[in-house]
Amino acid sequence: MKLWTGIALIAWALPVLAENRQTPPDLPPTPLARQWIEQDPAVQEARSALLAAGHGANMLAAGSHEWSTRVTMQRRSYDTGGPASKEWNVQLERPFRINGKADIDQKLGENEKTTAQARVGEAIQEAARSLLDLWIDGLSATQAQRLYQEQQSFAQANLRAVESRRKAGDAAALDVNVAMADAAEVERQASLASSNLAKALAKLRVRFPGAQLPPQSLGEPQPPSESEAQWLQRVTEASDPLRIAEGNLRKAELTASRASADRVPDPTVGVFAASESFRQERIVGLSVTIPLSGTYRHERMRQALQEAEAARATVDRQRRELETAVAETYADATGNLARWRIAEQGAKATGDSARLTQRAYSLGEADLQALLLARRQFLDASRAALEARAEALRANYRLLVDSHLIWDLSLE
Repeated sequence: MKLWTGIALIAWALPVLAENRQTPPDLPPTPLARQWIEQDPAVQEARSALLAAGHGANMLAAGSHEWSTRVTMQRRSYDTGGPASKEWNVQLERPFRINGKADIDQKLGENEKTTAQARVGEAIQEAARSLLDLWIDGLSATQAQRLYQEQQSFAQANLRAVESRRKAGDAAALDVNVAMADAAEVERQASLASSNLAKALAKLRVRFPGAQLPPQSLGEPQPPSESEAQWLQRVTEASDPLRIAEGNLRKAELTASRASADRVPDPTVGVFAASESFRQERIVGLSVTIPLSGTYRHERMRQALQEAEAARATVDRQRRELETAVAETYADATGNLARWRIAEQGAKATGDSARLTQRAYSLGEADLQALLLARRQFLDASRAALEARAEALRANYRLLVDSHLIWDLSLE
């Protein structure tokens, strides 16, 4: 049996392995990602719950009915006098599951293990999503710090240009103060960017101990490789929350079947032996006890049927929420990609304009307000391009994670 189970698992895993894609270069490699994910407390909790579900399945298969014994000792006295008779009675009995209840209990146990396995997958996926978000946040904060460092250099170059023109008598002392204030503002923003980076790194290290960001930049966003309908199919097939909802529905249906079968009560069968009347009477017998079904069992069955209907509605709701989430993520992936391309063009244009304006100011062909405005436009456009890049990558990689296409998530 174990051999055939192993062969079935291998055959099931082969097409899944073929779907596993190469991890994007700006994400942590699979061995490190899996190491950090497995250390997550929620994942460890789910794995312990899976082991507990295995024991619970064994309990359901064995059943709660056990043998019980009863021993009775008595002393019989007679009104006519004479010695008393010492008598005893020994009984051994056990209830037995009938009406297909043992088979239903076994199916309930197997369903509990399947659902617990889906909960492991859900915990791993949630940890993977957290790792993805924190990783993108960290890389984005790193590039933001570099961006503000470049802006510091640009503002300092502007200040030097203003001071040079002041020495030449072509600028007022007020212009120098305005340029110094602009440089101080950029320095403040750079300090805030450094703090944001420190917080992003701290969140990553606390959530995933040992995780370290490499000295790299965010990659180039790409359009989703497949259509929205194809991504929906992939995410639906890999969705552990949907599997959990379906497992709960299966449990509710089996519980309803169990309640229906339980309308026929389990009989208790026993054997007994007794000694009475000065050991002159030996008694051996068989006992059968059958409870009479009443209103309680009938109402329990009706309750279980309604709970199954509620679980069926939960599956439908989960499926619709999943479709909505995939549609939103796909829209973010395509929309942010378009916005990133526009923002990149704007950042390049404003960067060229800022450098030309700086040169023009040095030659006396532009005023100070035009110089400072060009720098601020350059900063705003660069920041918008960075944010659009990060969000486009986040949405695209979220599709990969939710479809279990990277980090060997398909193996769970």
